Amino acid sequence: MDAKEFREFGKAAVDFVADYLENIRDDEVLPNVEPGYLLDLLPTEMPEEPESWKEVLGDINRVIKPGITHWQSPHMHAYYPTSTSYPSIVGEMLASGFGIIGFSWICSPACTELEVVVMDWLAKFLKLPDHFLHSSEGPGGGVIQGSASEAVLVAVLAAREQAVVSYRESHPELSESEVRGRLVAYSSDQSNSCIEKAGVLAAMPIRLLPAGEDFVLRGETLRQAIEEDVAAGRIPVICIATLGTTGTCAYDDIETLSAVCEEYKVWLHVDAAYAGGAFALDECADLRKGLDRVDSLNFNLHKFMLVNFDCSAMWLRDANKVVDSFNVDRIYLKHKHEGQSQIPDFRHWQIPLGRRFRALKVWITFRTLGAEGLRNHVRKHIELAKQFEQLVIKDSRFELVAPRALGLVCFRPKGGNEVTTQLLQRLMDRKKIYMVKAEHAGRQFLRFVVCGMDAKASDIDFAWTEIESQLTGLQEEQSLLARKTGNVADLTQHFQVQLSTENASHEKSQ
Repeated sequence: MDAKEFREFGKAAVDFVADYLENIRDDEVLPNVEPGYLLDLLPTEMPEEPESWKEVLGDINRVIKPGITHWQSPHMHAYYPTSTSYPSIVGEMLASGFGIIGFSWICSPACTELEVVVMDWLAKFLKLPDHFLHSSEGPGGGVIQGSASEAVLVAVLAAREQAVVSYRESHPELSESEVRGRLVAYSSDQSNSCIEKAGVLAAMPIRLLPAGEDFVLRGETLRQAIEEDVAAGRIPVICIATLGTTGTCAYDDIETLSAVCEEYKVWLHVDAAYAGGAFALDECADLRKGLDRVDSLNFNLHKFMLVNFDCSAMWLRDANKVVDSFNVDRIYLKHKHEGQSQIPDFRHWQIPLGRRFRALKVWITFRTLGAEGLRNHVRKHIELAKQFEQLVIKDSRFELVAPRALGLVCFRPKGGNEVTTQLLQRLMDRKKIYMVKAEHAGRQFLRFVVCGMDAKASDIDFAWTEIESQLTGLQEEQSLLARKTGNVADLTQHFQVQLSTENASHEKSQ
């Protein structure tokens, strides 16, 4: 493929993507395929001779697109947003064109220095403490990781190595293996699965402490766990708190957790993968309480900042602790500018050696949308979630499980868990919208998250009509079954269903 053909292919691909995103509401959000569908449609070996790009692009539409779950659709309400934007897509294309592997400054100075710039821009935009800035006097700074999972693992590994060195200095009678065998870490039972996985990869047990009835982990619970472990001869290493838990977007109490961590010299990391975007809003200033006392934190730009995956920001209060833990040098990696102030070699801040030029798409997105555009995007998601919350409240057949948090509403149809399961299955079978379940204290519930590149109020109405109509259909099926069987339990449920349906209809008419 020469430059002329690349221009033709590239322009056709841009048109394809633009048409796809512009008309994404026309597609059912979930694919209508079975496992293995693509294996039957594609040959078992690569083509021996080159094929036309037109054939390839045609096959993307024919065999790839039918198997895609449409994450950018405003009818996607599962998990958390995985956003993109036209500027970010262009930035990704340009970075791929440059083909940079930026593991050191000399490998591409712009790759390193632009990352320093945009990470400071972002820290200031989110109103983070000054010690997380590269431009500050201290050893702190920010780096772009691929995902929150990577950021958490980096924090866990760095904290582990720091703890081993420190404990061996004060207890020289213990071998390194004896020290490593006593290490322990902490998080909430509401935290993301990546935290538990980090413990597995770090060969260090992570105790998942019980959150309160409000889904929040507090310092008192952490203190009790640390005191138990210290008494048993174990060595507390790190606590991973969450601002915006996976299930309900609950916010752990960073101030009380930080007080305990400071007392016991435990590293405190904050996973703010989703909720971190709200740091930029004055009305959400409470979320930033205690961040001046944490050792590290992460936030996914690909959730709220309209930058496509993968792009997770991580800040360190003292980056030297990570560099000291990860530094492996070879003569071929050295250059004469190493160690200069404010010019980091980011390979020491991460797991892999190679680095993508992610800062380019961040820079382009920030410049073309501006700070106010980004704040407006976050606020829009919050307002749309409020709209959905009110629809839930007005229908007496449903109940809220937790307070609305940013763009997430947790709710369930009244009744047992089987009603929630059956309702979700009906929605999944129809593929008009996509949600997932969560569970706390034995109660299952549905998570409705505002997602998509350009969600609108009409999309919320569409989703609610789908949800409440499918509950109505489910209730009618249960009523029919009750009449047919004459079962006392079924009849009782039927009368309860009929009453709640009549109440809901009356409230809707009001």
